[in-house]
Parts: sequence; structure tokens; C-alpha cells
Amino acid sequence: MGIEDKADAAKDKVKGGAKKAAGEATGDKQTKGEGQGQNLQGKVKDTADQVKDTANDLKDQAKGFTDGLKKK
Repeated sequence: MGIEDKADAAKDKVKGGAKKAAGEATGDKQTKGEGQGQNLQGKVKDTADQVKDTANDLKDQAKGFTDGLKKK
């Protein structure tokens, strides 16, 4: 996960949390919902990037394994 991606996901989670809290404090269900959505969006970005990182790690491991088989 790149630093920009991490920052973008963190920004969404923080802004979403703040918006949700503001909505709860004022009783504004729309703002609260928007905050929950934005927070969730940040979490989804984190998860997607973790999946991408894991897939790349597995690809590298598989390449190392097949390279080892070729040498035998």
C-alpha cells in the first residue's frame, strides 16, 4: 500500500468519524449516515490495499518457487 493510499484511507476514516459524531450530537441522521459511509469507505480502501499487497506477496512467493523448480 502506498503512502498516498494510506493517507487517503485514513482521511476518509477520520472525516467520516467526525461527521458521524457531529450528526449524532445534532440529531442529524443524514450527516450521521454520511459519516458512517465515509468511514466505511476508508475501511474498504484499507482492506482492498491489504488484499492487493497479499496478492503481490503470493505472486512473488510463487515466482520464487517456480524459479527454484526450474533450477533442479
